[in-house]
Amino acid sequence: MAEVVVAIPTFRRVKGLERLLAALAALETKAKVQIVVADNDAERHEGFDLCRSLRVRGYRWRIDAVIVPERGIAQARNALMVRALATGAHFIAMLDDDEWPEPGWLDAFLAAQRATGGDALHGQVVRVFERTPAPWSLDCAGIAPFARATGAIDMIESSSNVLMTRACVAALAEPWFDPAFALTGGEDRDFFTRLKHDGATFAFAGEAIANAFVPASRLSLSWILKRAYRVGNSDMRVFLKYRPAPLARLREVAKILGAALCFAPILAIFSAFPNRRVQALCKLSRAAGKTAALFGRHYNEYAVIHGE
Repeated sequence: MAEVVVAIPTFRRVKGLERLLAALAALETKAKVQIVVADNDAERHEGFDLCRSLRVRGYRWRIDAVIVPERGIAQARNALMVRALATGAHFIAMLDDDEWPEPGWLDAFLAAQRATGGDALHGQVVRVFERTPAPWSLDCAGIAPFARATGAIDMIESSSNVLMTRACVAALAEPWFDPAFALTGGEDRDFFTRLKHDGATFAFAGEAIANAFVPASRLSLSWILKRAYRVGNSDMRVFLKYRPAPLARLREVAKILGAALCFAPILAIFSAFPNRRVQALCKLSRAAGKTAALFGRHYNEYAVIHGE
């Protein structure tokens, strides 16, 4: 029987966490499941209190919760890894507190892992919107659905809906998630970059479906462009962290310059197509984020909370 620990970081989204834990209690699986929650809010600790209450009321799975006082998503994820590895479970799954899985989610992940042999797998993410998004936003990062067929992939971009073997996580030196990315995001991209350098293989599990709630505050053009800026910024910081060769650096600079030089003509060409126009703006924002990272600047996206 497969043993799986589901690791969940949370910060002031107790409604989302409650929805996620209810969905995990309804899983259709024969696997042995344990749940670990890291509450990054030492002041209110609502997530910790919820877990304690569920445990008293006879929650289906063994549930462990810890308060992580040092603010930062990397710090919360590192606390989760300590607890998850201590369980001895064969696999570690990660879900965010604004996500919730479909009933067959876990068995679909395990089946895909057996089929692909991947050390780490990314699952499908279906967006559930608080209000209907504008058509021009539907191809933007954080808004677009995230799906593909089951099979090998080159890289996992985020820790939203993933399954990993215990062995590949245990092989990495601590801290697993770099605290330098505490409030900026990108700690997951850095983590999977480290796994890849360590020889881990990646796959996508097309049937392992998790839903992700998108609040209205994330449907504005302002948020979409800030997200593009942050992704560019954190991606470049990860790229620079591993001391790339001069030629690789030049290629990245060329991409940034290309995005800047092509922006005006592309914007003019697609002026009649709002979705294409926004895509051009996003590319420019990503390039701006990368440029800022080259000069040592970063953007703390996760200092602001979206959703409940």
